[in-house]
Amino acid sequence: MFDAWPPAPIRTERLVLRESAARDRAAFIELFASPEVGAYVGGSRPRDELERSVPEVPGRRPGLFVVELDGAIIGMITLDPRDAERPGHVRPEAGEAELGYLFLPRAWGSGYAAEACAAALGWFAGTHPGEPVVLSTQTANERALRLALKLGFTEVERYEEYGAEQWFGVWSR
Repeated sequence: MFDAWPPAPIRTERLVLRESAARDRAAFIELFASPEVGAYVGGSRPRDELERSVPEVPGRRPGLFVVELDGAIIGMITLDPRDAERPGHVRPEAGEAELGYLFLPRAWGSGYAAEACAAALGWFAGTHPGEPVVLSTQTANERALRLALKLGFTEVERYEEYGAEQWFGVWSR
């Protein structure tokens, strides 16, 4: 999906989206160990397990941006091909880019997720013109639904997955 990775850091008014580095490891562990962050994505993981399993440079792969505020990691954004086996697609051949994000609870409520996701979507639209971007979230996750609508995603369908009703939308540029 990504020919040249990583791109140059993306700067917004308040944030920097960049490739991950070794200094981000503690923030990744904090993200995945947080019960609040894990509430709608399958739960948190034990910190001791994460300490053993998170690599020295976590998340270094195409499609993953670390989100930085004043030099500190507050979250991450992913743009990954949506698995063809999962429900929810807008193309018959599947493989659409799927937007995902996780932010630390201390960063919630300040518009950082909207700012960072909008920047990542803008970058993607510039590098992959005409390619659809999709997003799915549990309908119970009201914050994520509000953000999806604010970013310009429109509902395509709802379905049951992971024991919960899911909202599936596509991004309208």
